Amino acid sequence: MSQITLAELADKIGAKCHGNGTLVINKVASLGHAGPNEIAFFSDAKYLDALNASKAGAVILPEQALEVYTGNALVMANPYLGFALAAQVLDTTPAPASGIAPSAVIDSTAQLGNGVCVGANVVIEAGAVIGDNTEIGPGTFIGKEAKIGPNGRIWANVSIYHRVEIGAECVIQSGAVIGSDGFGNAPDKGRWVKIPQLGTVIIGDRVRIGANTCVDRGALDNTIIADGVVIDNLCQIAHNCEIGENTAIAGAATFAGSLKIGKNCMVGGASVVNGHMEICDNVIITGMGMVMRPIDKPGVYSSGIPLQSNKEWRKTAARTLRIDDMHKRINKLEKQLAAAASSAKE
Repeated sequence: MSQITLAELADKIGAKCHGNGTLVINKVASLGHAGPNEIAFFSDAKYLDALNASKAGAVILPEQALEVYTGNALVMANPYLGFALAAQVLDTTPAPASGIAPSAVIDSTAQLGNGVCVGANVVIEAGAVIGDNTEIGPGTFIGKEAKIGPNGRIWANVSIYHRVEIGAECVIQSGAVIGSDGFGNAPDKGRWVKIPQLGTVIIGDRVRIGANTCVDRGALDNTIIADGVVIDNLCQIAHNCEIGENTAIAGAATFAGSLKIGKNCMVGGASVVNGHMEICDNVIITGMGMVMRPIDKPGVYSSGIPLQSNKEWRKTAARTLRIDDMHKRINKLEKQLAAAASSAKE
């Protein structure tokens, strides 16, 4: 178990220490469950009662909260960020691999940097290049001439196809498939003719890809994921997509081919985004959004009907089916009103 004094933790996360700096902290926890050697965070006034009742050894909080909280504290303008940084310091997640497993199959022409770790039953094919200190979990496949940068974490059973390029400090969770064929098929008299996918996938630095997410290789050009992008579990990124820097994509989102998404966007879970179009920078798409047209202005976009009771939803659905008829009736009434108003003026 990791442990650190409160004062040392303050230095590492850029916080001001209030109270007992020698207190040993060994874990992050919620306000309601934290114990005397654990640290929690507080950032929302609606949790004030939980803050006052908390048994946490220390709390990460904003400076104004010191007016109501007298316990040990780390003061930061953004306590949620402080929580993330403290969790990194106290992280006890084991490494995906340690050393080079005897059962790993590594081609003689593959290049492994210093400190690379390779788990059991990993296959690394000819011409692959693995950067320094990258850890590769058991059962992972790395195809011919693939390149993975330094300080990466590739968890168990990841498939990285030929010629895929992955930058530095990337984390790819179990079951992800990077560089599989895009959905390219040409119709021919009732049958489908396979179109070989000749591009690849280019992934920048500090990218995180969730479990069982698929990123397809390009058909001719490449699929590109820029620096700092984070992608949740069970997402589908189709061929020739381009995703801009620091965009975040929540679970089960689906992107069709040749979609271009700008920087600093957020895409809610289970959203579906059409292909062959662009979404500009700084766009937020709320959960289950269905995006069928380009977006050229930053902002928050939503679609769908929020959850209702079944009785209410049945009424809403019935009325929705009558929208066209209602529209025609309203237009007719508007014309009749306009005609009546005109006659009255005469």
